[in-house]
Amino acid sequence: MTGDAAHHLGRVLRAEPGQLYELSDGKAAWLARIETAGRDEVTFELVEPIASREPAFQATLLLSIVKFDSFEWALEKATELGVHTIVPLAAARSEKALLHAAEKRSDRWKRILLEASQQSRRVAIPILGSVEKPGAAFGRGSGVKLMLSERTGARPMREILPARGASQVTLAIGPEGGWTDEEFSAAASAGFHEAALGALILRTETAVIAALAGLNYALG
Repeated sequence: MTGDAAHHLGRVLRAEPGQLYELSDGKAAWLARIETAGRDEVTFELVEPIASREPAFQATLLLSIVKFDSFEWALEKATELGVHTIVPLAAARSEKALLHAAEKRSDRWKRILLEASQQSRRVAIPILGSVEKPGAAFGRGSGVKLMLSERTGARPMREILPARGASQVTLAIGPEGGWTDEEFSAAASAGFHEAALGALILRTETAVIAALAGLNYALG
């Protein structure tokens, strides 16, 4: 191991030979023992594989950009809840100043995904897409397509999900000001169902947790 990870182990955590760590290459996880620990390079001996469980379904989260503290908290929790891909959305009602600054935060967001993956013992780190307009992202949605909605007529999410489960789910969550009529129309044209999580109005980051937890319960 070299680079930032080795620097952190060798200089910050003061790793020593004989210590055990869990390692992953994005496909499998192993229990490994440190053989040598330098300040910029750490070598390991693989001891035994660690059983890992693949999610029962693959979730893509289309997440509208909101204030960065809330957005980044949502990224962390979505990772812990097993999301496969996250696409930040430049929704019509997202704050323009946030959209302008979002591209510069990609590296920071990837670090959040890495750290949340390590904390939750995920084998693979979620894929972080580029910032997109909702219409383009809706067009590439796959599997069961859900758009969280506060409008009258939106059906409870549990009623939309298929009884026999699903292998793929695309979940779209709007900004603080909600979706525009144009965004609802674009989503409907792409095959999205308007889904409700209940009678209360949730913040964007709360909706991320509630929706993904519900999907894990229903499909996992």
